[in-house]
Amino acid sequence: MKNGFVAATAILQFVAADWQFRSRPDLAPPRLNITIPAANNVEKGYLFVAPFAGYPDTATEQHGPRQAGPYIFRDNGDLVWSGYGIYSIWATNFQAAKWKGEDVLFSFEGDHNAGYGHGHGHTTILNDHYETIRELRAGNHKLTDKHEFHVVSDNTAVIQVYQPVPRDLTPWGASEEQQWIVNAIFQELDITTGELLFEWASLDHVSPDESLLPINPGQAGSGYNSSDAWDYFHINSVDKNTDGDYIVSARDACSVHKINGSDGSIIWRLDGKSSSFTLGKNVTFCFQHHARFHPRFKKDDEGDNVEYISLYDNAAHGTEDGRRSEVHTAPTSSGKIIRLDTEAWTAELVQAFYPPDNLRSKSQGSMQILPNNNAIVNWGSEGALTEYDSKGNVIFHTYMDSGYLGLGVENYRGFRYNWTGIPNEEPAIVALNKDEETTIYVSWNGDTETKIWRFYAVTGKYGARSFLGEAKRTSFETSLRLRNKDIRHVIAEAIGAEGRVLRSTGVAKLEPEILSAKGGKNVLPIVLNEEPKQMVVEL
Repeated sequence: MKNGFVAATAILQFVAADWQFRSRPDLAPPRLNITIPAANNVEKGYLFVAPFAGYPDTATEQHGPRQAGPYIFRDNGDLVWSGYGIYSIWATNFQAAKWKGEDVLFSFEGDHNAGYGHGHGHTTILNDHYETIRELRAGNHKLTDKHEFHVVSDNTAVIQVYQPVPRDLTPWGASEEQQWIVNAIFQELDITTGELLFEWASLDHVSPDESLLPINPGQAGSGYNSSDAWDYFHINSVDKNTDGDYIVSARDACSVHKINGSDGSIIWRLDGKSSSFTLGKNVTFCFQHHARFHPRFKKDDEGDNVEYISLYDNAAHGTEDGRRSEVHTAPTSSGKIIRLDTEAWTAELVQAFYPPDNLRSKSQGSMQILPNNNAIVNWGSEGALTEYDSKGNVIFHTYMDSGYLGLGVENYRGFRYNWTGIPNEEPAIVALNKDEETTIYVSWNGDTETKIWRFYAVTGKYGARSFLGEAKRTSFETSLRLRNKDIRHVIAEAIGAEGRVLRSTGVAKLEPEILSAKGGKNVLPIVLNEEPKQMVVEL
């Protein structure tokens, strides 16, 4: 006992996100661990990710971001927008899109069943002011799954549903007690009204014979109850072309199916047990994600029989914590662009994107072809993202969190988009005084338009303002440091590119800068890229 306090030795796991922003101490976004800085030929726009902890916290270990949620970052790792708390429950598949000509954000929001790779909830859509304008739910009394929400026209989107149903599964090696199988469903919905426009169910068209994962493989389910149903097909992406047909990625069948948009019949299968195509060198894939049509690659002299798709080839399956065995079909994961010929029935690899650091993700992942033909590959459960130029050169690479708490960080999909955000909420401001020096900090979560912050002292009964100075906005938080100023209250104005005032803060009262509780030691945040250090603290 010492002065009423117990002296104790504790291992402090310093959270890299703590106290990043004086004006927003409530925000603890993950830090990007950028190992290959962005080259000058990366596509314009921001990074859209929603990292989360793949491992559960324990009494002795913490993993992944402290605030899992949707985020927008600049290429240098600077925060643009934190969606933590705006999406109030677990969120993933965070993207930007056009809806009725307007820029929107959307994300799955709901329950996350990490053991089986499912989620059950709805899609939440925000406008460019970060206000919720729509929550879209599945039709026919079903629950939206986390894997897909994809805008395929001005006012329609495809979603995906995992629907457990009872069936006799003994023909596929199940016991009489194993009676539950997942009917993998996708729907196309009217975004405005929620009207169901089209629905397709795997059990109507695809036999469980096509599954690459037998019943009882762990993540694919044992079939003893509806929560543990055998996920023989596992749709994780859906896209629609201008002809009105769809492609679905069936992870547990290691295949992509093209679906007739009129009657739901299968037009072709790519890879898997019953491929319609002869596969060229390195085309084969397994446990894949994020299949998309790409008519842009089609040459003028190629006929209607030629089409191009992209996909993310996991080439692996298994749990991230090593509880069960891993299956893998290639040394690394990769992004692939594939040319299909439906006259010759051949599939040819056009381009492949292989990872830095030999990454191989056992779950999740995506590949986005950008407007300038660069590619963004998100490495799923490896918690990393890479941009390539059109020739396949790596021009940017980052991991999504640094140091000890970065262990186990994952990200389902990752994208780059141009985005303009003007929040409706007021900017945040705080003025801190220490040793006759005052520093004013200001930030505006989600703002992309402010170029300069102007600062004013507020005095007198009627709030007269006197100009204190201005600072160029270069990151999420901007500060102005003043010496020997008799200041009690301050405000700041956000100034846009044309010199117009975009928004003013509220009035902030000067506060003393105190970094620790009374009786304790000053502890500043430490970013660790190593094991946690031992320190003696006063408790």
